[in-house]
Amino acid sequence: MIPKDFAIEELTIDDMQALLRSGELNVRDLTQAYLSRIEAIDRSGPGLNAIITVNPLALQEADRLDAKFATSGELSGPLHGVPVVVKDQVETKDMMTTFGSIAQDGYQPRDDATVIKKLKAAGAIILAKTALPDFASSWFGFCSKLGETKNPYVLAHDPGGSSSGTAAAVAANLALVGVGEDTGGSIRLPASFCNLVGVRVTPGLISRDGMSPLVVFQDTAGPMARTVKDAAKLLDSMVGYDPKDEYTTAALIAGHKGSYVEATENASLRGTRLGVVRNAFGTDDNPDAAAVNRVMADALNAAREAGAELIDVEIPDLMEHILETSLYLSHSRYDINRFLASRDNMPIKSLEEIKEKKYYDPSLDLLEAIFEGPEHPEDDPEYFRKLAARDNFQRLVVGIVAQHNLDGLVFPCTQILPPSKQAVRDGKHEVLSFPTNTLIASQTWMPSICLPAGFSEEGLPVGMELVVLPYHEPSLFRLGYAFEQATQYRKAPEYKD
Repeated sequence: MIPKDFAIEELTIDDMQALLRSGELNVRDLTQAYLSRIEAIDRSGPGLNAIITVNPLALQEADRLDAKFATSGELSGPLHGVPVVVKDQVETKDMMTTFGSIAQDGYQPRDDATVIKKLKAAGAIILAKTALPDFASSWFGFCSKLGETKNPYVLAHDPGGSSSGTAAAVAANLALVGVGEDTGGSIRLPASFCNLVGVRVTPGLISRDGMSPLVVFQDTAGPMARTVKDAAKLLDSMVGYDPKDEYTTAALIAGHKGSYVEATENASLRGTRLGVVRNAFGTDDNPDAAAVNRVMADALNAAREAGAELIDVEIPDLMEHILETSLYLSHSRYDINRFLASRDNMPIKSLEEIKEKKYYDPSLDLLEAIFEGPEHPEDDPEYFRKLAARDNFQRLVVGIVAQHNLDGLVFPCTQILPPSKQAVRDGKHEVLSFPTNTLIASQTWMPSICLPAGFSEEGLPVGMELVVLPYHEPSLFRLGYAFEQATQYRKAPEYKD
């Protein structure tokens, strides 16, 4: 039962549920439409290579929701019937979970991660698991389990990582919304490369139970969507205290009540003060950076025309602070190994064995560096100094917000355009030196949102990042929604039949 004029492309949660209520659509047919689109676009056609595993129970779950609605006349929850793709970093008991690694092929978790349980309780259908670079260790879509994921807008270019599969799938309308994970930018960078909305919350608002870590106190899951409101709806069902993750005491500290969607009501940029971080822009002598700067100039001008006041600011010694507070090489080997060892049915229980057997994509330079990291973070003589430097970095950035009486900080998510797959294969871009600005929010524990900001002349997406104070997630949605409505930069990729 699909309406004659039904278009799956750019469908929103509100529009889909309105069709359910009117009887014009049912969940089974919607789910089947997405499964068919996965076959046509991901498995064949453009061959995006974004999906690792399709949920064999998806249609069964759709039938259950349809039967429940037919009996009660009420939706079962705020995400009733919403097909969601989930990064394969998150454990699912109904589907294997590989963390993008060929070494963990066939691993079947004994239970769902907390966030999966929350999504199911809200009525969502977990449609499929998506590709990522092994253990979320890269900005680029190279996965030893699946291979290379393509950018849905320009297929020869990268979709960004590490939530590469979720980004490509949601951008290409292979699902209604998606779940990614962000340590240093792994939601926002691929959202930028794929013309999506991607949200990083204050770490601890969402449980990481059942998720493989990279830097445990910096990790967070988060929504990836085509609209700000859909991202807010998805986030509503993900947040909350979880005794399985001690870091979720942050959800109690935040004290947020109600729906994040409420922040989008009557949202406007008029009277807002946005700090444009000028030293987070690349230099115009780099053609890719110049292209990003041109797109950003138009986006900022649109924000100004919508009523925002733009104030140029700088973060002193920005690159030095980012380098000083980076803890991947100190923390990740320990965090990943501890997670692998905690699962008695994990095929391979250590990074050391993965390295020895060469069960990883050789393009993953950060993973190779992590192999050589200390067994314990404390074994790194610089660890505690770097950890303390994070507080200094956060105070510096928050201080800039305070001194200029700002509502938020804005800058391009990355300083250059999405690189070609060939350039990444050729080793022209290394993870720790890639010019991404997403590390600013990650290493100051501040929430941020990536918003579509337009396209380069060759059709490559550019994303604008907006950062607000810790625990101020409603401000992300208020400002993000107002910018989205004023600009409407989101558009779907097009494929010829």
